[in-house]
Amino acid sequence: MQYRRRHHHLLRATITRRHFATKYTAKITSTSATGRSVTAEVTSPQPIPSDTRGYPIPRRHIICKATQLVQSRTSTSSLSDFFSALSPPLAPSEASEILKSLNCPRLAYNFFNFCPSFSPKFRHNAFTYNRLILIISKSILPDRFDLVRTLLADMERSNIRGNISTVNILIGFFGGSDDLKTCIGLVKKWDLKMNCFTYKCLLQAYLRSRDVHVALRVYSEMKTKGYKLDIFGYNMLLDALAKNEKVDQAYKVFEDMKRNHCEPDEYTYTIMIRMTGKICKADESLALFDEMLTKGCPLNLIAYNTMIQALASCRMVDKVILLFSKMVDRNCRPNEFTYSVILNLLAGEGQLSKLDEVVELSKKYMSKSIYSYLVRTLSKLGHTSEAHRLFCNMWNFYERGDRDAYMSMLETLCSKGKTTEAIDLLSKIHEKGIDPDTIMYNTVFSALGKLKQISHLDDLYQKMKQDGPSPDIFTYNILIASFGRAGKVDEAIKVFEELENSDCKPDIISYNSLINCLGKNGNLDEAHMRFKEMLEKGLNPDVVTYSTLIECFGKTEKVEMACRLFDQMLADGCFPNIVTYNILLDCLERSGRTAEAVDLYVKLKQQGLTPDSITYAVLERLQSGSHRKVRTRRQNPITGWVQGLHLNSVAAGT
Repeated sequence: MQYRRRHHHLLRATITRRHFATKYTAKITSTSATGRSVTAEVTSPQPIPSDTRGYPIPRRHIICKATQLVQSRTSTSSLSDFFSALSPPLAPSEASEILKSLNCPRLAYNFFNFCPSFSPKFRHNAFTYNRLILIISKSILPDRFDLVRTLLADMERSNIRGNISTVNILIGFFGGSDDLKTCIGLVKKWDLKMNCFTYKCLLQAYLRSRDVHVALRVYSEMKTKGYKLDIFGYNMLLDALAKNEKVDQAYKVFEDMKRNHCEPDEYTYTIMIRMTGKICKADESLALFDEMLTKGCPLNLIAYNTMIQALASCRMVDKVILLFSKMVDRNCRPNEFTYSVILNLLAGEGQLSKLDEVVELSKKYMSKSIYSYLVRTLSKLGHTSEAHRLFCNMWNFYERGDRDAYMSMLETLCSKGKTTEAIDLLSKIHEKGIDPDTIMYNTVFSALGKLKQISHLDDLYQKMKQDGPSPDIFTYNILIASFGRAGKVDEAIKVFEELENSDCKPDIISYNSLINCLGKNGNLDEAHMRFKEMLEKGLNPDVVTYSTLIECFGKTEKVEMACRLFDQMLADGCFPNIVTYNILLDCLERSGRTAEAVDLYVKLKQQGLTPDSITYAVLERLQSGSHRKVRTRRQNPITGWVQGLHLNSVAAGT
């Protein structure tokens, strides 16, 4: 009996000492004669494994099984059964590991909220909150900021103190100044001490929110505490100071960096060189570049481009070319940015003749894409001759051509009216393995049409039909408009008929071009007939169609027809623009219909359109016209004219 009591006390002591244990293994050693009592030897349970700090080591098999159940969307009751049967119950450290294993932030958030239902003793701690906040902060959930704020409110309600890791995660997550103030407030509320990493996070957060002033204050406080930034933090601060043109502060931070034995790298020097170049201190830029060389920093493309840009900002052409030659000698391949800086400098300083030297220096790196880029850039800058000369060099250098370069050269030649060269280029383009396309032909057609070079236009069109490519709707529209502009009505009609018989079908622009051609060249009846044909085919006339016809009727003194078309235009829901109003105003003024012209001007203002110089010119003629019987004083602004014009109309009896 004493033995049984001793073991009973041992059992109680064991239970008191190991409050997590619920199952024990016992060996029966004897039984009483009556069988009413037994003597058993209880084996003390093995202690739960713990780490060096005394924290229980999470059970890996429990974590894996639980993660599988949660990810498979197991029912709530099944999850409860699983976790309730655990002995000992689920620990917060194990819940943290399960959260880490879940690959869905929303699932992790739901599991976090479900954990307290597993056991009445389960309680989240700072580590589980940190884990979930970190998961949400890295997610792309649209409500992630609200979720984190909700978690902070839960911590406050549950009287759970976070640790400095909580603050660090929150600072890295929030970017706004208000939220950062909240994070700093948590340090005081939870009686924490900011460490070096906290200051780094806070500094970077203010820099990301572009609050350089506060970031400098944080940096100063960090220095006072004896903490030091790493190379990434220094570079980020220097970059922000340089972009905000805080030159003196940037130099102080740069010197602090050296004193703290944090060696500047190539990115540090690049930031400083860019800053000094922007304020045109070329000597300081060169000194920094030499220091960079002395310290053995690798000179990459960014470093060279930054130095070239700094020198270019100071208009130092010769030094730019010298540095460019050293760059090429060191086998650093220039890119488009390098050439763009040099090209803009040479163009701005009127020294484009030195471009040949630059091209020769980088001959081993010159490619079709670089040639193409230079041709396009020169064309955009308006240096047609230089672009054409460089293009010819490319033509002689490569067996196969670059389509973009040829297209750019065609556009440049056409925009400058050099149609002969454009046609010649178009005819030779196949020699470089490029088939001319419809866009290329349309570009040249458009230039020829504007210059009314009809013979060249027709020859090129016949060549296109014979050799290809096939014309498209834009080709036909350009040709119709071009022939119409030159008064070649028969040719325009012929092209329109070819369009009708082709795979393309006439659109509104096709009809507008033909109607304009017919109307402006005296074939008003056929123009009107084409207008009706357009309606029959289900094409809705636009403001250009109506304006063109109204102008044609007005010039042939068919004012009634012009007014009828204007009314039809309004009835069809096509709103006239200022050009339409000007055309009809001019028509009414020339025919002496002053009152109608005034009413039309009132409509123009009511529609919210702004009169232009042509409108005012027509009104000027209305005021000074011979039909006016009563002289009225000219008023300014123009709104004062309307009343005077009405008075004149009444006096004239109109």
